[in-house]
Amino acid sequence: MKCPYCAHSDDRVLDTRVQKDGSIRRRRECLECKARFSTLETLMVSFPFVIKKDGRREPFSKEKILKGLQAACQKRPISLAQIEAVVERIATWIVSRGENEIPARLLGLRVMTELKQLDDVAYIRFASVYRTFKDVQEFVETLEDMEMADIADPNNPQLPLTSVNYSGKPEDDEKTIPGTRTTSPLSN
Repeated sequence: MKCPYCAHSDDRVLDTRVQKDGSIRRRRECLECKARFSTLETLMVSFPFVIKKDGRREPFSKEKILKGLQAACQKRPISLAQIEAVVERIATWIVSRGENEIPARLLGLRVMTELKQLDDVAYIRFASVYRTFKDVQEFVETLEDMEMADIADPNNPQLPLTSVNYSGKPEDDEKTIPGTRTTSPLSN
Protein backbone atom coordinates (compact mmCIF):
# COMPACT_ATOMS: atom_id res chain seq x y z
CA MET A 1 0.00 0.00 0.00
CA LYS A 2 1.51 3.31 -1.04
CA CYS A 3 1.06 6.40 1.09
CA PRO A 4 -1.23 8.88 -0.74
CA TYR A 5 0.95 11.79 0.51
CA CYS A 6 4.57 10.71 -0.05
CA ALA A 7 4.15 7.46 -2.08
CA HIS A 8 6.25 5.52 0.43
CA SER A 9 5.33 1.82 0.40
CA ASP A 10 5.68 1.00 4.10
CA ASP A 11 2.94 1.69 6.62
CA ARG A 12 1.49 0.20 9.76
CA VAL A 13 -2.11 -0.61 10.58
CA LEU A 14 -3.45 1.30 13.59
CA ASP A 15 -7.03 0.08 13.62
CA THR A 16 -9.13 -2.54 11.79
CA ARG A 17 -12.93 -2.61 11.74
CA VAL A 18 -15.38 -4.82 9.90
CA GLN A 19 -18.21 -2.81 8.34
CA LYS A 20 -21.88 -3.85 8.13
CA ASP A 21 -21.55 -4.71 4.45
CA GLY A 22 -18.67 -7.11 5.19
CA SER A 23 -15.90 -4.82 3.99
CA ILE A 24 -12.88 -4.07 6.20
CA ARG A 25 -11.83 -0.53 7.09
CA ARG A 26 -8.23 -0.05 8.14
CA ARG A 27 -6.66 3.09 9.61
CA ARG A 28 -2.99 3.26 8.55
CA GLU A 29 0.04 5.39 9.32
CA CYS A 30 2.89 5.97 6.87
CA LEU A 31 6.26 5.02 8.38
CA GLU A 32 8.04 7.73 6.34
CA CYS A 33 5.94 10.92 6.67
CA LYS A 34 3.74 9.81 9.62
CA ALA A 35 0.57 10.80 7.71
CA ARG A 36 -2.56 8.84 8.51
CA PHE A 37 -5.06 7.53 5.97
CA SER A 38 -7.87 4.99 5.75
CA THR A 39 -8.32 2.12 3.34
CA LEU A 40 -11.41 0.08 2.61
CA GLU A 41 -11.01 -3.55 1.60
CA THR A 42 -13.83 -5.38 -0.12
CA LEU A 43 -14.05 -8.87 -1.50
CA MET A 44 -14.22 -8.92 -5.27
CA VAL A 45 -16.68 -11.60 -6.29
CA SER A 46 -16.75 -12.59 -9.93
CA PHE A 47 -20.25 -13.48 -10.99
CA PRO A 48 -20.86 -15.78 -13.94
CA PHE A 49 -22.28 -14.69 -17.26
CA VAL A 50 -25.98 -15.20 -17.90
CA ILE A 51 -26.82 -17.00 -21.15
CA LYS A 52 -29.97 -15.43 -22.58
CA LYS A 53 -32.59 -17.29 -24.68
CA ASP A 54 -31.15 -15.93 -27.90
CA GLY A 55 -27.63 -17.09 -26.99
CA ARG A 56 -26.27 -13.69 -25.95
CA ARG A 57 -24.13 -13.59 -22.82
CA GLU A 58 -24.23 -10.76 -20.34
CA PRO A 59 -22.75 -10.32 -16.86
CA PHE A 60 -24.99 -11.19 -13.90
CA SER A 61 -26.48 -8.04 -12.41
CA LYS A 62 -27.90 -7.80 -8.91
CA GLU A 63 -29.50 -4.50 -9.90
CA LYS A 64 -31.42 -6.16 -12.74
CA ILE A 65 -32.76 -8.85 -10.37
CA LEU A 66 -33.65 -6.16 -7.82
CA LYS A 67 -35.60 -4.11 -10.39
CA GLY A 68 -37.52 -7.19 -11.55
CA LEU A 69 -38.40 -8.15 -7.98
CA GLN A 70 -39.46 -4.60 -7.13
CA ALA A 71 -41.78 -4.54 -10.13
CA ALA A 72 -43.33 -7.87 -9.13
CA CYS A 73 -43.71 -6.80 -5.48
CA GLN A 74 -45.15 -3.37 -6.25
CA LYS A 75 -48.09 -2.49 -3.93
CA ARG A 76 -47.56 -5.70 -1.93
CA PRO A 77 -46.79 -5.86 1.81
CA ILE A 78 -43.13 -6.69 1.16
CA SER A 79 -40.33 -4.52 2.52
CA LEU A 80 -37.28 -3.46 0.56
CA ALA A 81 -35.18 -5.37 3.10
CA GLN A 82 -37.02 -8.60 2.22
CA ILE A 83 -36.46 -8.00 -1.49
CA GLU A 84 -32.77 -7.23 -0.95
CA ALA A 85 -32.46 -10.42 1.13
CA VAL A 86 -33.87 -12.41 -1.80
CA VAL A 87 -31.35 -10.77 -4.15
CA GLU A 88 -28.50 -11.68 -1.77
CA ARG A 89 -29.70 -15.30 -1.52
CA ILE A 90 -29.84 -15.57 -5.30
CA ALA A 91 -26.37 -13.99 -5.67
CA THR A 92 -24.94 -16.35 -3.04
CA TRP A 93 -26.55 -19.31 -4.78
CA ILE A 94 -25.05 -18.30 -8.13
CA VAL A 95 -21.54 -17.86 -6.70
CA SER A 96 -21.77 -21.15 -4.76
CA ARG A 97 -22.47 -23.01 -8.02
CA GLY A 98 -18.92 -22.20 -9.11
CA GLU A 99 -19.78 -22.00 -12.80
CA ASN A 100 -18.63 -19.42 -15.36
CA GLU A 101 -22.04 -19.31 -17.08
CA ILE A 102 -25.62 -19.87 -16.00
CA PRO A 103 -28.70 -20.16 -18.25
CA ALA A 104 -31.22 -17.33 -17.84
CA ARG A 105 -33.95 -20.00 -17.59
CA LEU A 106 -32.35 -21.48 -14.47
CA LEU A 107 -31.89 -18.04 -12.92
CA GLY A 108 -35.55 -17.20 -13.63
CA LEU A 109 -36.71 -20.43 -12.01
CA ARG A 110 -34.68 -19.61 -8.90
CA VAL A 111 -36.22 -16.13 -8.73
CA MET A 112 -39.70 -17.63 -9.08
CA THR A 113 -38.96 -20.13 -6.30
CA GLU A 114 -37.89 -17.32 -3.98
CA LEU A 115 -40.96 -15.23 -4.89
CA LYS A 116 -43.30 -18.19 -4.34
CA GLN A 117 -42.07 -18.40 -0.75
CA LEU A 118 -42.34 -14.63 -0.28
CA ASP A 119 -45.70 -13.72 -1.83
CA ASP A 120 -48.10 -15.56 -4.17
CA VAL A 121 -49.28 -12.42 -6.00
CA ALA A 122 -45.72 -11.23 -6.64
CA TYR A 123 -44.88 -14.74 -7.85
CA ILE A 124 -47.78 -14.74 -10.33
CA ARG A 125 -46.83 -11.27 -11.58
CA PHE A 126 -43.23 -12.32 -12.17
CA ALA A 127 -44.21 -15.64 -13.74
CA SER A 128 -46.67 -13.97 -16.12
CA VAL A 129 -43.90 -11.72 -17.45
CA TYR A 130 -41.02 -14.19 -17.27
CA ARG A 131 -42.75 -17.13 -18.90
CA THR A 132 -44.20 -16.25 -22.26
CA PHE A 133 -47.68 -17.75 -22.35
CA LYS A 134 -49.44 -18.23 -25.69
CA ASP A 135 -52.84 -17.29 -24.32
CA VAL A 136 -54.82 -16.83 -21.11
CA GLN A 137 -55.91 -20.48 -21.06
CA GLU A 138 -52.28 -21.69 -20.88
CA PHE A 139 -51.68 -19.26 -17.98
CA VAL A 140 -54.76 -20.54 -16.11
CA GLU A 141 -53.74 -24.17 -16.67
CA THR A 142 -50.27 -23.45 -15.30
CA LEU A 143 -51.77 -21.85 -12.19
CA GLU A 144 -54.11 -24.81 -11.68
CA ASP A 145 -51.19 -27.24 -12.00
CA MET A 146 -49.31 -25.27 -9.36
CA GLU A 147 -52.34 -25.35 -7.03
CA MET A 148 -52.54 -29.12 -7.37
CA ALA A 149 -48.83 -29.40 -6.58
CA ASP A 150 -49.37 -27.32 -3.44
CA ILE A 151 -52.25 -29.54 -2.25
CA ALA A 152 -50.14 -32.69 -2.50
CA ASP A 153 -48.01 -33.13 0.61
CA PRO A 154 -44.38 -33.76 -0.41
CA ASN A 155 -43.85 -35.86 2.75
CA ASN A 156 -46.78 -38.13 1.92
CA PRO A 157 -46.76 -39.28 -1.73
CA GLN A 158 -50.36 -40.53 -1.57
CA LEU A 159 -53.25 -38.22 -2.30
CA PRO A 160 -56.03 -38.08 0.32
CA LEU A 161 -59.10 -40.22 -0.21
CA THR A 162 -61.40 -37.47 1.02
CA SER A 163 -61.78 -34.19 -0.80
CA VAL A 164 -59.44 -31.48 0.31
CA ASN A 165 -60.19 -27.77 0.44
CA TYR A 166 -57.49 -25.20 -0.33
CA SER A 167 -56.43 -24.94 3.31
CA GLY A 168 -55.22 -28.54 3.09
CA LYS A 169 -57.73 -29.83 5.67
CA PRO A 170 -60.32 -32.54 4.92
CA GLU A 171 -63.84 -31.21 4.47
CA ASP A 172 -66.52 -32.32 6.94
CA ASP A 173 -69.31 -33.12 4.51
CA GLU A 174 -68.92 -36.07 2.19
CA LYS A 175 -68.24 -34.95 -1.35
CA THR A 176 -66.89 -37.04 -4.13
CA ILE A 177 -63.64 -36.19 -5.80
CA PRO A 178 -64.19 -35.60 -9.53
CA GLY A 179 -63.26 -38.66 -11.55
CA THR A 180 -63.92 -41.16 -8.74
CA ARG A 181 -66.87 -43.48 -8.15
CA THR A 182 -68.64 -43.88 -4.89
CA THR A 183 -69.62 -47.36 -3.81
CA SER A 184 -72.36 -48.14 -1.40
CA PRO A 185 -71.89 -51.12 0.90
CA LEU A 186 -75.48 -52.17 0.04
CA SER A 187 -75.09 -52.22 -3.75
CA ASN A 188 -73.72 -55.27 -5.56
